[in-house]
Amino acid sequence: MHKCMLSLAAASLLLGTATLAPAADGRDYISIVGSSTVYPFATAVAEQFGKSTKFKTPKIESTGTGGGMKLFCAGAGVDTPDIANASRRMKPAEMDTCRKNGVAEVVEVKVGYDGIVIANSKKAEPMQLSRKELFLALAKEVPSPEGGDKLVANPYTTWKEINKELPDSKIEVLGPPPTSGTRDAFVELVMDEGCTAFDSIKALKKSDEKKFKAVCQTVREDGAYVEAGENDNLIVQKLEANPKSLGIFGFSFLDQNADKIQGAVVDGEAPTFDNIAAGKYAVSRPLYIYVKKAHVGVIPGMAEYLAEFTSDRAWGEEGYLAEKGLIPAPAEERTRMAADAKALKPVALD
Repeated sequence: MHKCMLSLAAASLLLGTATLAPAADGRDYISIVGSSTVYPFATAVAEQFGKSTKFKTPKIESTGTGGGMKLFCAGAGVDTPDIANASRRMKPAEMDTCRKNGVAEVVEVKVGYDGIVIANSKKAEPMQLSRKELFLALAKEVPSPEGGDKLVANPYTTWKEINKELPDSKIEVLGPPPTSGTRDAFVELVMDEGCTAFDSIKALKKSDEKKFKAVCQTVREDGAYVEAGENDNLIVQKLEANPKSLGIFGFSFLDQNADKIQGAVVDGEAPTFDNIAAGKYAVSRPLYIYVKKAHVGVIPGMAEYLAEFTSDRAWGEEGYLAEKGLIPAPAEERTRMAADAKALKPVALD
C-alpha cells in the first residue's frame, strides 16, 4: 500500500477509535488523574509497569475523585486523561457528562477495598467513637440537646459535651473537601448512618428525602471541621502538631504512618487490615479505576497497565498493593473484574 494511503488509514483509525487529536500531537505515556486515596496504589503499579515493560511510566496526578472525574469526562483525545482513580463509584451524572463530551464507553475496575479512619496522634489517648457521636460532632444542625424533634445549629464545642466518657477537648477534625471521594464516602458511611440513630431524622427519609439529605450530609462550617485539602500527608503532619485534633483519611495512610498516628475504634471495631477485610469495620468502601475504552490501543501501554493492575502479584492477597494497605477483594470478585478489564467491558451505571 502507498505510504500516503497508510498514513490516511492510520489517521482514520485514530479518529474513528477515539476521536483523538492528530498523531503529531500524540502522547506516548498514560495520563492518570483522580483520588488521593488510590494515588499510592496506582503509583506502585505505574512504577512496576515502567520497570517491567517497554512502555513509559504513567504520569499520575492526585486531584481528588471529583476533580479527576471532571478532567476525565471533559472529552476524548490526547489532551485528556486516559484513566481516573476514584475512591467511590462514578456517579450517573458524571457518566452523562462523559457521554455528552464524546466519552461513550468507560471501563470500570474495582481494584480493592479501603477503610476510612478517624485518627489522632499517638501522643494522645486513642478515641472510641460511634457514628452517632461523629454525626453530633460534625453536622451543621443536630437535634436539640434539650430534647424533642427540633433541629438547632450545632452547639457542641467539646467531645465531652457529646458523651461524658470522651475527652474534654475541643472538637477539631481535619478532613477532605467536597471534591474528595473520601468525603463522599465519609458522609454516606458515617454521617448518614449516624443521623438515622435519631427517629425524628430517620422519619424524614420517607417524608422528605431532600431535607433528610440536607440534615445528614451538611457539615458544620464554624471551625470544628477543617477542610485540609487533598494532601493526606499534610493532615498527618497537622495531627502530630496538634495531638488534640482528629483527621479523616484512607486506611493506607494510617498503615503507612502507624508510628505517628492511631485509628479510632468506631462502633466497637478498630480499623485494622483484618477487620476491614472481614467486613467488621463499618466505615469501609470499594476503590475504582475508570478507563476510556477508546484510548486503549491508541495510547501506548493501556492494556498492559490494566493487566498489571489486575494481576495477582499486584492486587492479590500476597500482592505488593496489600503491602501498601490495599484490602484485596475476594478471589472470585478479582477474577471477574480482571476478565471484564481484559475484555474492556463498558460499565452500565444504575
